[in-house]
Amino acid sequence: MATTNCAVTNISRRDVIKTLGLATGFVLSSSVVPKSLRALAGRAVADPFSPSVYLAIDEDGTVHAYLHRVEMGQGARTGMTQMLADDLEADWDRIHLMETFGDVKFGSQNTDGSTSIRMFYDAYRTAGATARHMLEDAAAAHWRVDRGQVEARNHRITNKVSGESLDYGAFVAAAALLEVPDPAWVTLKTRAQHRYIGTSVQNLYAVDFATGRAIFGQDVRREGMVYAVAARPPVVRGTLAGYDRAAALAVAGVLDIVELPVMEGAWGFQPLGGVAVVATNTWAAIRGREALAARFHAGPNASHDTTEYEASLWRAIDGGGEETYSRGDVEGALASSTRRISADYFVPYQHHAPMEPPAATADWNAGDLKIWTSCQDPQAVQNTVGPYVGLEPADIYVEATLLGGAFGRKSKPDFAVEAAVLSKHVGRPVKMIWTREDDMRHGFYHAISAQRIEVGLDPAGRIQAWDHRAAYPSLMEAYTGQVVDAATSFEVAPVMEQPLAVPHMRIRSAEAKAHVRVGWLRSVTSIQHGFAVGSMVDEIAEVTGRRPDQVWYDLFGSVLSGADLTDPDRPEPRPVVAERLSAVLRRVADMSGYGRVLPNRTGIGLAAFTSFGSFTAAALEVEVSESGEVRVPRAWTAIDCGLAVSPDRVTAQMEGAVVFGLTIALHGQITVKNGSVEQDNFDGYEICRIDEAPVVEVAIFENDHPLGGAGEPGVPPVAAALSNGIFAAVGKRIRRLPIGDQLKA
Repeated sequence: MATTNCAVTNISRRDVIKTLGLATGFVLSSSVVPKSLRALAGRAVADPFSPSVYLAIDEDGTVHAYLHRVEMGQGARTGMTQMLADDLEADWDRIHLMETFGDVKFGSQNTDGSTSIRMFYDAYRTAGATARHMLEDAAAAHWRVDRGQVEARNHRITNKVSGESLDYGAFVAAAALLEVPDPAWVTLKTRAQHRYIGTSVQNLYAVDFATGRAIFGQDVRREGMVYAVAARPPVVRGTLAGYDRAAALAVAGVLDIVELPVMEGAWGFQPLGGVAVVATNTWAAIRGREALAARFHAGPNASHDTTEYEASLWRAIDGGGEETYSRGDVEGALASSTRRISADYFVPYQHHAPMEPPAATADWNAGDLKIWTSCQDPQAVQNTVGPYVGLEPADIYVEATLLGGAFGRKSKPDFAVEAAVLSKHVGRPVKMIWTREDDMRHGFYHAISAQRIEVGLDPAGRIQAWDHRAAYPSLMEAYTGQVVDAATSFEVAPVMEQPLAVPHMRIRSAEAKAHVRVGWLRSVTSIQHGFAVGSMVDEIAEVTGRRPDQVWYDLFGSVLSGADLTDPDRPEPRPVVAERLSAVLRRVADMSGYGRVLPNRTGIGLAAFTSFGSFTAAALEVEVSESGEVRVPRAWTAIDCGLAVSPDRVTAQMEGAVVFGLTIALHGQITVKNGSVEQDNFDGYEICRIDEAPVVEVAIFENDHPLGGAGEPGVPPVAAALSNGIFAAVGKRIRRLPIGDQLKA
C-alpha cells in the first residue's frame, strides 16, 4: 500500500451540507495524497475543499458514506464501507451509501490497478476514527466527564461511570461545532478490535443485483431520450468516405444522421469518428445504420496484419532492443555457462469482453451537460468530453453507474464523447449504445507481444544468467502520438519486480509501433510476462531433471540485497519479497497434493508471480484427452495481499482470475487483417464457459505486510500453470497463446 498522509477537516457549512443532500448534521472530509504522487498533485495535502473522502452524519445518526471509487463487480465499495464503519464503530445497517459524481474534490476517482482498498485504507479508517473521536468528545462534554470515561460501540456512546448509553444521533449537533482533533490524538482500532475489516459481509449491491434493481450504463433512462449507434472506421485513423443518408432516414424511427468528429493527434481516449444514427429506439438506430452503408478511407493502418506484425516483432527481438535493466555480466555469464536454454513466447491481442458493452447517456440543456455512463473514471470523462462540447471539465456533471464488467476498457470514455456530441447536436438526451460487435471491433486491445528468454546454467544446474527480450506496442503511444520504446516505460517492470535470485540478469525491449488502439487489460503486461517467466522456469526443470517446484523455490532465493529492489511501491527488501512469493507457491503445492501419482494424461502445473503489491500462485490440474481436448477440473490459488479487508470479495476475485486467465490461455485471440479486427462476437472471440470453469480453492494469507491488490494479481500465473500442467500430462510444451488446437495436431 502506498504510504499516505491524511488530513481530516470539519466542513459543516450550510452550503456544503445542502450540496451533499443533507438537511442537518456534520461532514468530515479526509484529504489524502499518496506520498509518491505529491509532486503530481500540485496542491496542499490539507486543502479542505479538495478532500478524497466525505463522511457525513445526520442528526438522526444516519451515516452517509461518500464512496468515490467505481463499483464494477470487484466489491470495492463494500470494502471501503467496512473500513469506514469499523473505526467509526458504526452500525452496519445504519450506513447510507452515497454514490459520488465526478469531481476533483473527491480526489482521484480512477478505479484501476487494484488500488481502491490499498490506496485509501488509511483515509477511510482515519475519517471514521476522527468522527468517532469527535462524537466521544461531545458525549464527554454532555455528561461532564473525562473523555476516557466514555466509549463508542456499535453506534452508541456509553458513560462508563453512570452506565447511561445514547445513540450517536444525540451528539451529532454538538460534534459539528467541535474543532477536528489533531491526528496524533486519534487512535485507530487494532486488528483484534476489528468487527468488519477482515470479515466477509454481503456485497452492498447483492440484493439489487439479484432482483434486477441495479442500474448499469445500459439501464439509464431520461425523459425524452433518444438512442444512437454509430458506424465507425474499421481501421484506426480511417475517415468517412460516404454514406446513404436518405436510405437511413427512410427507416421508421430514425430521426437524424450526424457525422462524428474526426480523430486528430494522439488517439488517447478520443472517439474513432464516423457517422451516427439517432432514432426513437435502439432497433431503429441499428437498422438505420445498416441502411447507411457507410464507406471509409482506410488510412495509414490499412496494411496492418497480425501474422506479418508478429514476424516484425521477432525481427525486432533479433535486433536486440534497448537495455532497460541489468545486473552483473550477462554476456560473460552466458558464454561461461555449462548449458544454455532459449525459448520464444507469444501472446496475441486480447479483448476485455465485459458482459456489458460500453454505454453512455448525455443530456445537453442550454449549455448544461449531464452524463450517466458505465465508466471507471468519471473525471476522465469530464476531461475528455470537455473540449468536444466547449465546456470546462468541472462544469460537466458525470455520474458513474454500476459497471457490468470493465477490466480496463471502461476507463477510456470515447463512447461518452459520442453521446455528449450527439446530445448537443439534437438538443435532447441521447443514449449512445455500443453493441457487442461494436465493442469487439473498436476496442482498446491488450498488446500483442513476443518474448525471448535465454538462461545460462552452471555445472550444478543453477541459473546464473537470465537474458530477457520483449517486443510489443507501448501503451504510452496512445498519449504521445509517437512510437514509444517500452524499455523506457513501466511496462517491463513486472519482470524486474520478480525476486529472481539470478546474479546476472538483463532485460531488453524492442520498439514496436501500434496500429490498433492498445490499452490496459486486467493485469496489463503482467499477462505476457507471467506466462513467459512461469513457462521458462518449468523448462529449466525439464532440462535439469528436477521437480519444477524445487526450481521455483531455488529461484526465489535471497541472494539479492534490498538495495536491488526495483518496485518503488513495495518497501520490503528482496529477501522478504522472495519469502512471500515462495510461501504462496508452497501453499498451492500443498493444497493440490503436488507430486502425487495422477491418472494417465493428467498433470499439475505450477506458477507464481508478484504484481500490484500482492503475491499469488496457482496450481492447475490438467487433463488432455487422446483427441487433444484440454480440461481443467480443479485449480488451487493463493494470495498474500497483506490483509483481506473483505475475504469473500478477495476469494471471488481469485476465482474470477482463474477463469479470466483460462480465457486468455485457451481461447483469447484478436486478429487483424487489412487493418480491421476480424472477430465481432463471442463466436469468434471465445471466452471460458461454465463447463470449462474448474472448481477453485482459494487460500488467503493474513499478515501485517503492506496491503496489496486483489482484482488483478490472480491472473498472471494462470496461463503458465496451465501450459506447465499440459507438459506434465502429455509432454507437449506450449509457448504461444491461445492453446486452441495446438494439441489436436
